[in-house]
Amino acid sequence: MNQLSTVRGLLTRNLRQSGIFIAFALIILLFTVLTGGQLLVPQNISNMVVQNSYILILAIGMVVIIIAGHIDLSVGSVVAATGAIAGVLMVQQNVPWPLAVLITLIVGGLIGAWQGYWVAYFGIPAFIVTLAGMLVFRAVTLIVLGNQGIGPFPGPVRTLSNGFLPGFLGNVGLGPLGGADIFTLLVAIAAIGGIVFSQWRTRTGRQKFGQVVDALPLFLAKVTFAGLLVLAIAVQLARFKNLPYVLILLAVLVMGYSTLAGKTVFGRHVYAIGGNIHAASLSGIKVKPVTFWLFVNMGVLSALAGIIFAGRLNQAGPTAGNGFELDAIAAAFIGGAAVQGGVGRIVGALTGGLIIAVINSGMSLIGSPSERVQLVKGLVLLAAVAFDIWTKRRAASGRGGGPDKAEKPAPSNYMGLPVPAEMLGGSTDTKAAPAATASPPVSR
Repeated sequence: MNQLSTVRGLLTRNLRQSGIFIAFALIILLFTVLTGGQLLVPQNISNMVVQNSYILILAIGMVVIIIAGHIDLSVGSVVAATGAIAGVLMVQQNVPWPLAVLITLIVGGLIGAWQGYWVAYFGIPAFIVTLAGMLVFRAVTLIVLGNQGIGPFPGPVRTLSNGFLPGFLGNVGLGPLGGADIFTLLVAIAAIGGIVFSQWRTRTGRQKFGQVVDALPLFLAKVTFAGLLVLAIAVQLARFKNLPYVLILLAVLVMGYSTLAGKTVFGRHVYAIGGNIHAASLSGIKVKPVTFWLFVNMGVLSALAGIIFAGRLNQAGPTAGNGFELDAIAAAFIGGAAVQGGVGRIVGALTGGLIIAVINSGMSLIGSPSERVQLVKGLVLLAAVAFDIWTKRRAASGRGGGPDKAEKPAPSNYMGLPVPAEMLGGSTDTKAAPAATASPPVSR
């Protein structure tokens, strides 16, 4: 009986985190069968990355906003406005493209600062501020463009959006698979090594904090599966046109923001604010500046997505970014972010974005109309949020594989600050607990 309970605990622990990857694998398998294998051909995999790169960039920033307990409905309009500004600078004003990109990113940061001020310092809910921003910056787009498109964009910008790395080391034969770029394969091997090292460090860190970890065979199985998945995708990319530039950009963003969210004081503060804003304030966390900079960050990422989207289309258009905010929010929630805040991961949001990309691509390949695609995405989003609530209820009732009587609870504070389970690598179902020794109330 004890062995059965142990197995059940291993299978259900961190169900929200592992469930998204299981769902991702099942969705890929489903559309692979429905499309007769066309979903996983090298060209289609490459197209899914390139065509959805801007949504994935927005999802990275959106999940951090949601972790802190906010939302941003304006990102689609900001994408359009910043893309329009980039078009005016590069095409009409002949500003050198590196300087134009820098100016556009600064403008995106200023837009985020404008919205962050009203949310953080004036106290207006983010839903209202960004809803107003969605209307205002769409109007700004129409004013800047004069209700017409601007293009073409400079070659380097188009290359960043649609281009691929050249083959540095030549090709290698892979038998029936044909030739594949050696450099891409080496990058994949290095990425697999990084995954193994990172996961091993996370495992040892959990053990250091006295948390229950997966049995070694199960841990090795998970790492092996992740490594094989990365290698399979890399082989398909290496067989087509090598690594897309936007994939390299996404990899840098994922690593950077994962480190920021999981390994830094700022990231600890974000999780604490989303988990319990009052406890975070009493612990000495400066809630207002953290919230302000989250929106600045979202503005910069929206500007980056705007440049990439305009470069991909080779035109800044007045309808750019329509619905992008919905896809970014859906990606964050599908990837495991909690509606109440305090829970979420960068990798989860990226996986949620890839699920949306697979649904778009798979249903396009089988000839489904656009309304059916929207229907499926809506049902997937509803299922993801329902799953989130269900796992919370199971954890609260003691049936979710979370810490129970037999397990040693993880520390809930560090140096007087509430430490979310995300920072310790444990279950993300619990909110950030108030600090054991709270500081006097500070200005928020």
